[in-house]
Amino acid sequence: NNNPKTGTESACVSPSACIFCSSSGAGGWSPMVTDQEPWLQVDLREQMEVTAVATQGRYDSWDWVSSYLLLYSDTGRAWKQYRHEDGVGRFVGNGNSETIVQNKLSHPVRTRFLRFVPLDWNPSGWMGLRVEVYGCSYKSYVADFDGRSSLLYRFNQKSMSTVKDVISLRFKSHQAEGVLLHGEGQRGDYITLELHRGRLDLYLNLGEARFSSHRVPVTVGSLLDDQHWHSVHIERFNKQVNLTVDSYTQRFQTKGEGHSLEVDYELSFGGIPLPGKPGTFLRKNFNGCMENLYYNGINVIDLAKRRKPQIHSVGNVTFSCSQPQLVACTFVSSSSSFLSLPSASPGAGGFSIRFQFRTWNPEGLLLSVQLNPDPQKLRLQISNSWLRLTLHSSGRQKSEVSAGEVSDGLWHSVSLDARNLQITLTVDNEPSSTIELWEQVQSRGSFYFGGCPATAPDCQGFAPAFQGCMQLIFINSQLMNLSHVQQGLLGNYNELQFDTCNIKDRCLPNLCEHGARCSQMWSSFSCDCSGTGYAGATCHNSIYESSCEAYKLSGSSSGFYFIDPDGSGPLGPTQVYCNMTEKKVWTVLSHNSTAPVTVQTSSLQKPHVMIFNYSASAEQLRAIVSGSEQCQQEVVYNCRKSRLFNTKDGSPLSWWLDREGEKRSYWGGFLPGVQQCSCSLEENCIDMNYFCNCDADTDTWANDTGVLSYKDHLPVSQIVIGDTDRMGSQAVYHIGPLRCYGDRSIWNAASFYQESSYLYFPTLQAELASDISFYFKTSAPSGVFLENQGLKDFIRVELSSPSVVTFSFDVGNGPAVLSVKSHVPLNDRQWHYVRAERNAKEASVQVDQLPLRFLEAPADGHLRLRLSSQLFVGGTASQQRGFLGCIRSLTVNGVSFDLEERAKMTPGVSAGCPGYCTGSSSLCHNRGRCVEKSNGYICDCSQSAYGGTTCNQEVSVSFDRESSVTYTFQEPFSVMQNRSSQASTSSTDSRAREDVALSFVTSQRPAMLLTVSTFSQQYIAVILATNGSVQIWYHLQTDKKPDVFTPTPSNLADGRLHRIRIHRVGKNLYVQINQDIHRKYTLSSDAELILIRSLTLGMEHFDEEVIQGASKGFIGCLSSVQFNHVAPLKVALTNRGSSLVTIRGPLVQSNCGALAESHTLQGKTSTSMTLMIYLFRLTNTRKDLAVIAGLCCALVFITVCALAVVIRLVYQQRRAQRSSGSIKEEHRHSMYTDYRTELHLHNPVRDSVKEYYI
Repeated sequence: NNNPKTGTESACVSPSACIFCSSSGAGGWSPMVTDQEPWLQVDLREQMEVTAVATQGRYDSWDWVSSYLLLYSDTGRAWKQYRHEDGVGRFVGNGNSETIVQNKLSHPVRTRFLRFVPLDWNPSGWMGLRVEVYGCSYKSYVADFDGRSSLLYRFNQKSMSTVKDVISLRFKSHQAEGVLLHGEGQRGDYITLELHRGRLDLYLNLGEARFSSHRVPVTVGSLLDDQHWHSVHIERFNKQVNLTVDSYTQRFQTKGEGHSLEVDYELSFGGIPLPGKPGTFLRKNFNGCMENLYYNGINVIDLAKRRKPQIHSVGNVTFSCSQPQLVACTFVSSSSSFLSLPSASPGAGGFSIRFQFRTWNPEGLLLSVQLNPDPQKLRLQISNSWLRLTLHSSGRQKSEVSAGEVSDGLWHSVSLDARNLQITLTVDNEPSSTIELWEQVQSRGSFYFGGCPATAPDCQGFAPAFQGCMQLIFINSQLMNLSHVQQGLLGNYNELQFDTCNIKDRCLPNLCEHGARCSQMWSSFSCDCSGTGYAGATCHNSIYESSCEAYKLSGSSSGFYFIDPDGSGPLGPTQVYCNMTEKKVWTVLSHNSTAPVTVQTSSLQKPHVMIFNYSASAEQLRAIVSGSEQCQQEVVYNCRKSRLFNTKDGSPLSWWLDREGEKRSYWGGFLPGVQQCSCSLEENCIDMNYFCNCDADTDTWANDTGVLSYKDHLPVSQIVIGDTDRMGSQAVYHIGPLRCYGDRSIWNAASFYQESSYLYFPTLQAELASDISFYFKTSAPSGVFLENQGLKDFIRVELSSPSVVTFSFDVGNGPAVLSVKSHVPLNDRQWHYVRAERNAKEASVQVDQLPLRFLEAPADGHLRLRLSSQLFVGGTASQQRGFLGCIRSLTVNGVSFDLEERAKMTPGVSAGCPGYCTGSSSLCHNRGRCVEKSNGYICDCSQSAYGGTTCNQEVSVSFDRESSVTYTFQEPFSVMQNRSSQASTSSTDSRAREDVALSFVTSQRPAMLLTVSTFSQQYIAVILATNGSVQIWYHLQTDKKPDVFTPTPSNLADGRLHRIRIHRVGKNLYVQINQDIHRKYTLSSDAELILIRSLTLGMEHFDEEVIQGASKGFIGCLSSVQFNHVAPLKVALTNRGSSLVTIRGPLVQSNCGALAESHTLQGKTSTSMTLMIYLFRLTNTRKDLAVIAGLCCALVFITVCALAVVIRLVYQQRRAQRSSGSIKEEHRHSMYTDYRTELHLHNPVRDSVKEYYI
């Protein structure tokens, strides 16, 4: 037999065991056809470190195993399933009978027994195995602790102070509590390692306050009370600590001010011998075995075994592991698992049952039994994580709920005793619960544990079957032998695994991202994204846009917003102010010193120092600046006898620090390194002998104001003023906020004009989660957008046909394919959006505004995407099926790819993309889509609630009490159901999602704003309550009360314009009111709206509590109303005769949206007035009458201009109202068809013509 060498060490590669592995003649293991759940067990004769296993089929036959599980055990009684590092337990077997298939273990196991459990085999033959095990022997020093014993390692001196510590050991136990290691010192240092609730806690303190009452441990591991060996390794150097349990490592810094650990007298292992000692933990001692215990290179168990004087033994410590092996069984299926056991020696006085169980599931049937006298049934089940005992009898039902939760993965003991006219339930050591009986009962028939067979109809339908583990089952004080059950000698069973508790902690490691909380059931986990700023199955996707530019593209106006500069990356969101002007979108980040600062008595020896703290972290600032096209920050320095530079040697007397803390002495208007001010560049310094006004050093006030615009140095982190200590010397400075505009990634594009061309980038770092987004436009029928391959794994996004985008990948579970089919061709030379995501729970892909397509990941499949090649964009490594067209705004996991820079050096690819709709100029607004034409472009406003040629005209209507607009959907449909793409895969599903936006002006309360109703009695309602506050009603479950949310208690029926935006994904509801109120809520259900019937604005008839608002209708103005892709007001104005729209009562076109402009203008005027007042006050301190007169003139001029603009707006508004009267057919054609008119642009420089596209 050819035995290839494997293993991580040369000493551990030779075969340890060869079972039926002869390469000539007959040989191999094959079970009987009648054997139920067969397995092959290998005894290595002694403890071995196993590094690999290899298999073959049975010699010269059609018998082989194509996949199997590997179990291991110390004793051959209690078994544990081996899992790869990503949690997968399935091993790949053979495809024929002769080829050797070797599987190297990602982490070696130390064991004596191995068990091969076939899962799949040759369908044309039978199971057949020849196996070989690779590994080596190792030296083992073992100590057994009985829960009352310990080993003390005593130092040679009074105390031991160490800067570096290395502690390693292996342990196994069936107890969830127990101290493994403890030591402490008089100055307050301590170290304690203990098992707590099946996890390992490390308490470590270096010099913190003595005997602190609040001690917080570092916790690693889970389910460590499983009677199997676990390795622990602690490394400490100064305050840095690495704590490793099995393959999981936690890195942290110790508390306290010290760098050394000072322990007095001794370290104790296995417990604390003197629990009354001050400052110690009153914990249980360890009950189990330890192996190869080393403290700073000292073999503690070896010293104890040889009775060395530095080791003192307390209690009964033995040097062989004789812990009892508790045999468990696993209930695998939540629908069909059960264990049936007969009553053991039933007595006339009732019955008793005891057992232990562990599970993650909040629901499950633990026990069911029929009782005499008939008909009575007793059921013990888990309900909402609580244990509930129920007695069913004719005509009445009694139940008792025990205290405490039991769905925590820990072992819980249950005792049930039916005697003396009562049934007593005891859980763990809690007080008993009792059901009183009218007469004595006895068990009838079998006891059903975990579930019921289909032949027991009286037992069905009460709860799902139990998924978890059970052990130590006693019936009438007799222990049930589970081995006899497995052999068919006792009782009956279905879907059980014997000799193992196959429980798994799916939250270790925590695959929920961005600090989200992980919760789990037996076969799945879920993530709670509340408060993280992220959404999705693993909280991977930011709920915020990445820039102010992106908010502008989505139709938002100026205001405070949260942005997430690296999207799904680790930085997190931060709040900024987005100033959206006509030409540019400014991102404004303020700091802690917004007012002017006066400085006196500062010198180079004792300078004035101001540190600026911004509303974002340093990493977030760096990401915002680097992602912007341009950034700037104004520096104002007013001086009187306060110089910036020394006139003798030119050394700076004042300076500022950049974002990296580097000293800078230029003050705007110049490139870095030039010690000058703006006046020198403009040649208008008050004294041309100096480069700065302040360097003239006059007794009168002077000013040096500049704008810092070198991005790599921004923002200013600190300013130092050092020349105000002379008589009459004074300075007043002001550092403005950081202001950036543009988003470099949105319009970063590349054009591919050869099928064999591509751009390449470093390998994707996307093992556990990845999201890919980009825009494309093409006329080609197919092509690969991007591809990255590994040895077997791959990820690919492609246009597979003119109307289908396909996302495919393989992480080791076989190729997975997700496709989205569009109802219109995608190769229409227009921009289309694609976003693909894969994580540990699911994969998804979205194209434009089409519904997301989802594919759930297998529960126990491979998780890690292992890639090794370069990332190819626009093509493949084989140079086939390349993409022809444009790709822009490519982002992977929040990182933007610079396509233009890479395209400059790649043949067949050019930077940028030709066409009108290719840039960042605001051609189309408010979700309007720029559509290329041969000699220009048009704006498609069909997906926008706005109208006009560029989708920027408000669509507003005035209502009175009887007015309403009802939009009836063409056919009953589900919001997210994509009928055209159902055939893509049967494994996909859809996720509930709504987007609602509207603006309103009213003084009425209560009032009905909007309702959406379905044929299945679901509805959404947005109303104003009697106090004028907004209420949002979601009624998704007709058998339950609706969810009602009030984002703000403020009265919005104040005659002003207010904007509301509502966005729902599943259970998460996001609400924005105006620009300053952002709320997130969690709905009671994630159900989608099924069979949507209509959307109504204004008066609506409801039977629910919303009738209070509905009956009053709505009096006021509604503007820019949008529900998903429906704009009902625009449809009502442009399609008055349509059967989709029903109009009741008078309806008058209005322009209440223009009120927003007047409010904005008033705000700007107020800001200008405030600035002028500040300048006036500052000037007053200078006693400069000429400047005062100039400022007054400027103030009068600004006031007159503002008044003129306000008069013009009022005139336009009245003119529009006079001409609007009522809705007429000719007005519909004149105003709402012009957005279809083509714009003929004759400018030859197409690169200057850009678009906004959503």
